[in-house]
Amino acid sequence: MSTVPNLTLNDGTQIPQLGFGVFQIPPEETASAVRTALEIGYRHIDTAEMYQNEKGVGQGIRDFGIDRGEVYLTSKLNNGFHKPDDARRAFDATIEALGYDYVDLFLIHWPLPTLYDGDFVSTWKTLEEFKKDGRARSIGVSNFQIHHLEELARDTETVPAVNQIEVHPYFANDALRAYGTDHDILTEAWSPIAQGAVLGDPVIGGIAERIGKSPAQVVLRWHIERGDIVFPKSVTPERIKENIEIFDFELGDEDIDAITALDKGEAGRIGPNPDVFDWIPK
Repeated sequence: MSTVPNLTLNDGTQIPQLGFGVFQIPPEETASAVRTALEIGYRHIDTAEMYQNEKGVGQGIRDFGIDRGEVYLTSKLNNGFHKPDDARRAFDATIEALGYDYVDLFLIHWPLPTLYDGDFVSTWKTLEEFKKDGRARSIGVSNFQIHHLEELARDTETVPAVNQIEVHPYFANDALRAYGTDHDILTEAWSPIAQGAVLGDPVIGGIAERIGKSPAQVVLRWHIERGDIVFPKSVTPERIKENIEIFDFELGDEDIDAITALDKGEAGRIGPNPDVFDWIPK
C-alpha cells in the first residue's frame, strides 16, 4: 500500500497530498467507489454539494468501517447558496447528507463575481462561522483568481487554507499557484490529467516509457513534486489503484521542466473561466 504524504495547512492542520475525487460519479455508484478507494489506501475524499453524491460518500466511509477521524473529508458550497443564510442552510444539509458532525475542509466552489452583486466576501465570512464553531476544521476556496483572493485578504480575517483550481500540464496556472505559495495558500489541482487530454502527449509518453510508469502516473507525480494536492477520479478499481502508486519513484528535474513546458496558457484551459462563470444548478 502506498503511503501518501501529508501537507500542513496554514491553520496547522494536515491534509493528505493525494485524494480521491468523486466528481461525475453517479450518486448510486458513489458509496461503492469510495469504499474501493478506502480499501486501496486512500484517506482523503473530495466531494461537493453540486456533485449530489455527499450521501454516498458518507455511506462509503461507514460501509468500509473506518473511524471517521481516519478520513479527510472535503465538500464545497453549491453556487445557488452564496447568500449567508442560504449558505448556513446548505452547510447544514452537507453535514446531514454526509452523516457526520464536521467536515475537515469546506470550500466556496466558485467565486461567481457576476452574481450576488459580486459579493463573495459575505459568503466567506459565513464560512468563517463554520470554522469558528468547529463544524469545518478548515475553510478554503475553489476557482478563485488572484484578484478574488486579494479582495478576501483586504476585507476578511481568515486566509483560505487552499485554493482548488484547474491545473494540468496544458494549463499550469503558475501565476495563481505562485500567489498561493507567497500567501501560504496550498493549491489543489482539479482535472489533473486534463480529462485525459494530456495522456497521449509524446513528451509525457516518452517519460512514462523510459521509467516504466503509465502516462497518468507520470502526470500525477508531476503534480506531487510541484507541491500541489491532487484528486484523480476513476470508478475502475485497477485505475484507482494505479493512481495512488506514485510514491515509489521520482521525476528528474529535466522531466519536470519538460512537462511544465507543455503549458499552453489560457488556450490550455478546459474548464470555465472563473471571471465569467455564472452557472447555478436548477
